Amino acid sequence: MTNGKCSGIIVIMKTFLAIIAFVITVSVACTASRSAGSQSTANNVSSPGQSPAIATNSTGQEKPKCQLTRAGAPDIKGLRLGMTTEEVLALFPGSKEDPEIRSSSSTISQFGTSSFVIRPERYESKEKFADIRQITVRLLDGRISSVRVGHNGPEFSHVDKFVEKYSEGKNLPAESWEAHVGMDNNLKILRCTDFEIQVFTGGPGGNLNYIEIKDLEAEKQLKDRRAKAKAKATPTP
Repeated sequence: MTNGKCSGIIVIMKTFLAIIAFVITVSVACTASRSAGSQSTANNVSSPGQSPAIATNSTGQEKPKCQLTRAGAPDIKGLRLGMTTEEVLALFPGSKEDPEIRSSSSTISQFGTSSFVIRPERYESKEKFADIRQITVRLLDGRISSVRVGHNGPEFSHVDKFVEKYSEGKNLPAESWEAHVGMDNNLKILRCTDFEIQVFTGGPGGNLNYIEIKDLEAEKQLKDRRAKAKAKATPTP
């Protein structure tokens, strides 16, 4: 083989090896880019069941937190957190003589809790509470820790309509209401410093509508009492 032919073959081989090296370099670079992109996406997705530290609205902006304390908590048809059983029953003339209410309200658990249900249609105040189906009152140490008012309707196209109706004349931050995940059209929650309000709409004709307000400090006290009782009851190894 002549020197010219050998030189030509060597040039072709060098060119071929250079092309292979270029292809390998590009392939490695693309793989690294895809891995980085995948990692970035993974870092931006919350784990299942993980709640974000700060609530955001549909535009991704942070929701301002409700700064109201229990002292600024609104009422529901005259019912307020911290009321005594006597104050509640005074709103429903004739309810004090109801044997069902007397029995349930006088039954107090080891943790200081009690509860009773009021059906306004039974009492003289039924006209004032004509749109109310029943009221569930829960107390801690003789004072309301939560109250749920179940309505007879009406039917709302979206829970926001119910929230607007309830919020009329009340000093509640409209921008702080949050939709419950998976129930965006039916349930809205307002979490404030030490109380929480839930507004729900649903059922035929809105017969499952309710508004509930909870004393978060009372719930914490109850949780602590139960935890201490459990720890005391657990035998030491």
